[in-house]
Amino acid sequence: MEVEVEGRRLSLSNLDKIMYPEVGFTKGQVIDYYTRVAPVLLPHLRGRPLTLKRYPNGVEGQYFYEKQCPSHRPEWVRSAPIEMGRKTIDFCLCDDLPTLVWLANLADIELHPSLSLAERIERPAVMAFDLDPGPPAGIPECCEVALLLREALTSLGLESFVKTSGSKGMQVYVPLNRGEATYDDTKPLSQALARHLEARHPKLVVSTQKKELRRGKVLIDWSQNDEHKTTVSVYSLRARPTPTVSAPVRWDELGDPEALSFDSAAVLERVAQDGDLWEPVQALQQKLPEL
Repeated sequence: MEVEVEGRRLSLSNLDKIMYPEVGFTKGQVIDYYTRVAPVLLPHLRGRPLTLKRYPNGVEGQYFYEKQCPSHRPEWVRSAPIEMGRKTIDFCLCDDLPTLVWLANLADIELHPSLSLAERIERPAVMAFDLDPGPPAGIPECCEVALLLREALTSLGLESFVKTSGSKGMQVYVPLNRGEATYDDTKPLSQALARHLEARHPKLVVSTQKKELRRGKVLIDWSQNDEHKTTVSVYSLRARPTPTVSAPVRWDELGDPEALSFDSAAVLERVAQDGDLWEPVQALQQKLPEL
Protein backbone atom coordinates (compact mmCIF):
# COMPACT_ATOMS: atom_id res chain seq x y z
CA MET A 1 0.00 0.00 0.00
CA GLU A 2 1.49 3.33 -1.12
CA VAL A 3 0.85 6.34 1.11
CA GLU A 4 2.10 9.88 1.34
CA VAL A 5 3.09 11.22 4.78
CA GLU A 6 4.06 14.88 4.96
CA GLY A 7 5.26 14.79 1.37
CA ARG A 8 7.19 11.51 1.70
CA ARG A 9 6.16 8.41 -0.21
CA LEU A 10 5.98 5.22 1.85
CA SER A 11 5.14 1.65 0.98
CA LEU A 12 3.26 -0.02 3.86
CA SER A 13 2.87 -3.79 3.98
CA ASN A 14 0.90 -6.48 5.82
CA LEU A 15 -1.39 -4.01 7.56
CA ASP A 16 -3.79 -6.78 8.59
CA LYS A 17 -1.05 -8.85 10.23
CA ILE A 18 -1.86 -9.54 13.88
CA MET A 19 0.79 -8.07 16.18
CA TYR A 20 -1.01 -8.69 19.50
CA PRO A 21 -2.82 -12.05 19.11
CA GLU A 22 -4.62 -11.89 22.46
CA VAL A 23 -6.64 -8.85 21.35
CA GLY A 24 -6.29 -9.00 17.55
CA PHE A 25 -4.36 -5.70 17.37
CA THR A 26 -2.90 -5.39 13.89
CA LYS A 27 0.16 -3.82 12.33
CA GLY A 28 -2.13 -1.23 10.78
CA GLN A 29 -3.33 -0.32 14.27
CA VAL A 30 0.28 -0.03 15.48
CA ILE A 31 0.96 2.43 12.66
CA ASP A 32 -2.27 4.29 13.40
CA TYR A 33 -1.39 4.62 17.10
CA TYR A 34 2.07 5.99 16.38
CA THR A 35 0.65 8.39 13.80
CA ARG A 36 -1.89 9.76 16.25
CA VAL A 37 0.48 10.01 19.22
CA ALA A 38 3.29 11.53 17.11
CA PRO A 39 2.69 15.19 18.15
CA VAL A 40 3.60 14.37 21.76
CA LEU A 41 6.03 11.52 21.06
CA LEU A 42 8.33 13.06 18.46
CA PRO A 43 9.75 15.83 20.70
CA HIS A 44 11.11 13.09 22.97
CA LEU A 45 12.73 11.17 20.10
CA ARG A 46 14.05 13.99 17.96
CA GLY A 47 17.83 14.05 17.70
CA ARG A 48 18.34 10.96 19.89
CA PRO A 49 20.06 7.77 18.68
CA LEU A 50 17.35 5.15 18.52
CA THR A 51 17.66 1.41 19.10
CA LEU A 52 14.92 -0.47 17.27
CA LYS A 53 13.20 -3.45 18.90
CA ARG A 54 11.49 -5.26 16.07
CA TYR A 55 8.80 -7.95 16.26
CA PRO A 56 8.28 -9.09 12.65
CA ASN A 57 5.87 -11.85 13.71
CA GLY A 58 4.11 -10.00 16.50
CA VAL A 59 4.70 -9.80 20.24
CA GLU A 60 4.53 -13.58 20.71
CA GLY A 61 7.19 -14.19 18.06
CA GLN A 62 10.94 -13.74 17.98
CA TYR A 63 12.24 -10.20 18.28
CA PHE A 64 15.60 -8.54 17.72
CA TYR A 65 17.31 -5.29 18.64
CA GLU A 66 18.73 -3.24 15.81
CA LYS A 67 21.18 -0.45 16.54
CA GLN A 68 22.59 -0.01 13.02
CA CYS A 69 20.03 1.92 11.00
CA PRO A 70 18.91 -0.38 8.16
CA SER A 71 20.81 0.15 4.92
CA HIS A 72 17.52 -0.05 2.97
CA ARG A 73 16.14 3.02 4.73
CA PRO A 74 14.73 5.85 2.60
CA GLU A 75 17.27 8.56 1.83
CA TRP A 76 15.32 11.05 3.95
CA VAL A 77 15.65 9.01 7.17
CA ARG A 78 18.33 10.76 9.20
CA SER A 79 21.02 8.87 11.07
CA ALA A 80 23.97 9.66 13.30
CA PRO A 81 27.32 7.87 13.65
CA ILE A 82 28.05 7.07 17.30
CA GLU A 83 31.27 5.50 18.58
CA MET A 84 30.51 2.34 20.55
CA GLY A 85 33.78 1.05 21.94
CA ARG A 86 36.00 0.16 19.01
CA LYS A 87 33.33 0.49 16.35
CA THR A 88 31.05 3.18 14.99
CA ILE A 89 27.33 2.49 14.65
CA ASP A 90 25.04 4.57 12.48
CA PHE A 91 21.86 4.96 14.56
CA CYS A 92 18.49 6.02 13.18
CA LEU A 93 17.13 9.39 14.27
CA CYS A 94 13.34 9.57 14.44
CA ASP A 95 12.87 13.26 13.79
CA ASP A 96 9.56 13.36 11.94
CA LEU A 97 6.29 11.59 11.24
CA PRO A 98 7.37 9.86 7.98
CA THR A 99 10.29 8.26 9.83
CA LEU A 100 8.03 7.16 12.68
CA VAL A 101 5.58 5.57 10.24
CA TRP A 102 8.46 3.88 8.42
CA LEU A 103 9.71 2.43 11.71
CA ALA A 104 6.24 1.20 12.66
CA ASN A 105 5.99 -0.49 9.26
CA LEU A 106 9.22 -2.35 10.14
CA ALA A 107 7.35 -3.76 13.18
CA ASP A 108 9.53 -1.65 15.47
CA ILE A 109 6.93 -1.98 18.20
CA GLU A 110 9.16 -0.63 20.97
CA LEU A 111 11.21 2.58 20.73
CA HIS A 112 14.39 2.76 22.82
CA PRO A 113 16.15 6.14 22.54
CA SER A 114 19.36 7.27 24.20
CA LEU A 115 19.22 9.53 27.24
CA SER A 116 21.42 11.90 25.20
CA LEU A 117 21.14 13.80 21.97
CA ALA A 118 23.34 12.42 19.22
CA GLU A 119 25.25 15.67 18.86
CA ARG A 120 26.25 15.51 22.55
CA ILE A 121 26.24 11.82 23.21
CA GLU A 122 28.47 12.13 26.28
CA ARG A 123 26.07 14.65 27.88
CA PRO A 124 22.83 13.07 29.19
CA ALA A 125 19.76 15.26 28.98
CA VAL A 126 18.19 13.38 31.91
CA MET A 127 19.07 11.17 34.85
CA ALA A 128 16.88 8.07 34.88
CA PHE A 129 15.82 5.47 37.43
CA ASP A 130 14.18 2.24 36.30
CA LEU A 131 12.04 0.69 39.04
CA ASP A 132 11.80 -3.06 38.52
CA PRO A 133 9.74 -5.10 41.01
CA GLY A 134 10.74 -8.61 42.03
CA PRO A 135 7.64 -10.78 42.49
CA PRO A 136 5.49 -10.80 44.49
CA ALA A 137 6.15 -7.04 44.53
CA GLY A 138 4.42 -5.11 41.75
CA ILE A 139 3.14 -1.70 40.77
CA PRO A 140 1.97 -0.74 44.32
CA GLU A 141 5.51 -1.22 45.64
CA CYS A 142 6.92 0.64 42.63
CA CYS A 143 4.65 3.58 43.45
CA GLU A 144 5.88 3.56 47.05
CA VAL A 145 9.53 3.56 45.94
CA ALA A 146 8.91 6.23 43.30
CA LEU A 147 7.49 8.55 45.94
CA LEU A 148 10.47 7.89 48.24
CA LEU A 149 12.81 8.63 45.36
CA ARG A 150 10.95 11.82 44.55
CA GLU A 151 11.29 12.93 48.16
CA ALA A 152 15.04 12.28 48.09
CA LEU A 153 15.44 14.16 44.82
CA THR A 154 13.39 17.08 46.11
CA SER A 155 15.74 17.32 49.10
CA LEU A 156 18.55 17.83 46.56
CA GLY A 157 16.59 20.57 44.83
CA LEU A 158 15.71 18.40 41.83
CA GLU A 159 12.26 18.08 40.26
CA SER A 160 11.37 14.66 38.90
CA PHE A 161 8.71 13.07 36.72
CA VAL A 162 7.26 9.57 36.62
CA LYS A 163 5.91 7.26 33.96
CA THR A 164 4.73 3.69 33.75
CA SER A 165 7.03 1.34 31.90
CA GLY A 166 4.04 -0.14 30.09
CA SER A 167 5.23 -3.43 31.50
CA LYS A 168 5.66 -4.40 35.16
CA GLY A 169 7.57 -1.39 36.49
CA MET A 170 7.94 2.39 36.44
CA GLN A 171 10.55 4.98 35.60
CA VAL A 172 11.50 8.24 37.27
CA TYR A 173 13.29 10.88 35.19
CA VAL A 174 15.18 13.96 36.35
CA PRO A 175 15.45 16.53 33.54
CA LEU A 176 18.86 18.18 33.14
CA ASN A 177 18.96 19.71 29.64
CA ARG A 178 21.84 22.08 30.43
CA GLY A 179 24.49 20.25 28.42
CA GLU A 180 26.81 20.23 31.43
CA ALA A 181 26.48 16.88 33.20
CA THR A 182 28.22 13.74 31.99
CA TYR A 183 27.44 10.10 32.75
CA ASP A 184 30.35 10.27 35.19
CA ASP A 185 28.10 12.67 37.10
CA THR A 186 24.71 11.00 36.75
CA LYS A 187 25.75 7.39 37.34
CA PRO A 188 27.45 7.90 40.76
CA LEU A 189 24.67 10.18 41.97
CA SER A 190 21.91 7.81 40.90
CA GLN A 191 23.75 4.88 42.48
CA ALA A 192 24.24 6.83 45.73
CA LEU A 193 20.53 7.64 45.87
CA ALA A 194 19.59 4.00 45.23
CA ARG A 195 21.92 2.81 47.99
CA HIS A 196 20.64 5.50 50.35
CA LEU A 197 17.05 4.35 49.91
CA GLU A 198 18.09 0.70 50.18
CA ALA A 199 19.76 1.46 53.52
CA ARG A 200 16.70 3.30 54.81
CA HIS A 201 14.12 0.82 53.46
CA PRO A 202 15.89 -2.58 53.29
CA LYS A 203 12.64 -4.57 53.13
CA LEU A 204 11.39 -2.60 50.14
CA VAL A 205 14.36 -1.41 48.07
CA VAL A 206 17.36 -3.14 46.51
CA SER A 207 20.09 -1.45 44.48
CA THR A 208 21.90 -4.48 43.00
CA GLN A 209 20.89 -6.81 40.20
CA LYS A 210 21.41 -10.07 42.14
CA LYS A 211 18.23 -12.09 41.71
CA GLU A 212 18.44 -13.70 45.12
CA LEU A 213 18.20 -10.27 46.74
CA ARG A 214 15.28 -8.98 44.68
CA ARG A 215 12.33 -11.15 45.76
CA GLY A 216 9.51 -8.96 47.04
CA LYS A 217 11.56 -5.79 46.61
CA VAL A 218 11.88 -3.05 44.01
CA LEU A 219 15.20 -2.73 42.21
CA ILE A 220 16.20 0.88 41.66
CA ASP A 221 18.19 0.35 38.49
CA TRP A 222 20.60 3.27 38.37
CA SER A 223 22.81 1.58 35.76
CA GLN A 224 20.61 2.94 32.95
CA ASN A 225 22.65 6.13 33.29
CA ASP A 226 25.21 5.03 30.73
CA GLU A 227 26.18 6.31 27.31
CA HIS A 228 25.65 2.87 25.78
CA LYS A 229 22.26 2.05 27.33
CA THR A 230 18.73 2.99 26.37
CA THR A 231 15.38 3.16 28.17
CA VAL A 232 11.99 2.66 26.57
CA SER A 233 10.56 5.93 25.31
CA VAL A 234 7.59 7.65 26.80
CA TYR A 235 4.51 6.88 24.64
CA SER A 236 6.15 3.74 23.23
CA LEU A 237 4.06 0.62 22.82
CA ARG A 238 5.30 -2.42 24.73
CA ALA A 239 5.43 -6.01 23.59
CA ARG A 240 3.00 -7.31 26.19
CA PRO A 241 -0.11 -9.47 25.61
CA THR A 242 -2.09 -6.25 25.02
CA PRO A 243 -0.84 -2.97 23.47
CA THR A 244 0.15 -1.26 26.70
CA VAL A 245 2.11 1.99 26.58
CA SER A 246 4.83 3.62 28.66
CA ALA A 247 2.66 6.50 29.84
CA PRO A 248 3.49 9.65 31.82
CA VAL A 249 1.45 10.06 34.99
CA ARG A 250 0.99 12.72 37.61
CA TRP A 251 2.50 12.12 41.00
CA ASP A 252 -0.91 12.20 42.66
CA GLU A 253 -2.04 9.31 40.44
CA LEU A 254 0.36 7.02 42.30
CA GLY A 255 -2.22 6.90 45.08
CA ASP A 256 -4.24 4.46 42.94
CA PRO A 257 -1.67 1.93 41.66
CA GLU A 258 -4.24 -0.43 40.19
CA ALA A 259 -5.31 2.27 37.73
CA LEU A 260 -1.79 2.70 36.34
CA SER A 261 -1.97 0.52 33.26
CA PHE A 262 -2.81 2.20 29.98
CA ASP A 263 -3.31 0.75 26.52
CA SER A 264 -2.95 2.69 23.30
CA ALA A 265 -6.56 3.89 23.27
CA ALA A 266 -6.39 5.11 26.89
CA VAL A 267 -3.14 6.99 26.21
CA LEU A 268 -4.62 8.75 23.21
CA GLU A 269 -7.58 9.79 25.38
CA ARG A 270 -5.22 11.09 28.07
CA VAL A 271 -3.21 13.06 25.53
CA ALA A 272 -6.38 14.59 24.10
CA GLN A 273 -7.42 15.65 27.60
CA ASP A 274 -4.11 16.55 29.24
CA GLY A 275 -1.62 17.19 26.45
CA ASP A 276 1.96 16.05 26.97
CA LEU A 277 2.54 15.43 30.68
CA TRP A 278 6.16 14.59 29.80
CA GLU A 279 6.89 17.96 28.16
CA PRO A 280 8.89 19.32 31.16
CA VAL A 281 11.32 16.41 30.86
CA GLN A 282 12.36 17.72 27.48
CA ALA A 283 12.37 21.40 28.47
CA LEU A 284 13.19 21.87 32.16
CA GLN A 285 16.82 22.78 32.87
CA GLN A 286 18.28 21.63 36.18
CA LYS A 287 21.77 21.49 37.63
CA LEU A 288 23.01 18.46 39.55
CA PRO A 289 24.22 19.10 43.09
CA GLU A 290 27.85 18.50 43.98
CA LEU A 291 28.44 15.12 45.60
